[in-house]
Amino acid sequence: MYLIRERFFAIGDDFDVLDENGTKVYRVDGKAFSVRDKLVIEDPDGNEVATVHRHLVALRPTYEIRIGGEEAAEVRKKLFTPFRDKFTIDVPGHDDLTMKGDLLDHEYVIELDGDEVAAVSKRWLTVRDTYAVQLKSGVDPLLILCSVLALDLAMEREAEKHDKKQRDDEN
Repeated sequence: MYLIRERFFAIGDDFDVLDENGTKVYRVDGKAFSVRDKLVIEDPDGNEVATVHRHLVALRPTYEIRIGGEEAAEVRKKLFTPFRDKFTIDVPGHDDLTMKGDLLDHEYVIELDGDEVAAVSKRWLTVRDTYAVQLKSGVDPLLILCSVLALDLAMEREAEKHDKKQRDDEN
């Protein structure tokens, strides 16, 4: 299990991803995203291990994940999903994953061919403003964590657009 602070993107600070024992597993550079539309994920020694980069020109929210400098996946919102948000984690080959559930409130699962490989929840924790990512064995934790961070960024952008539209409508 990994722990991630909720709403990291609103603050823009660096933050740590912890394991269930409270040990720092990764550090995320939150400041870089506001400047370069790119999150940098580092190991505890400060070495870059992955990035999450927003595609600026895309029909729907799309984020590229690079692990070790290589493209590992694209996280994209599905266009037509009635009654719920759904994202695809498009990995090279045939092992695409799907994120579905209550994405905004961090209560969702990640599936591979209909089988749950990870679950994200705030309900498991008493720590405020934090959510947990529980992985099944055999799943690349860095890919899943980067996908969860990409989803957070996409959901925050949608919330900002919605808030801006509401303000514009009121004026």
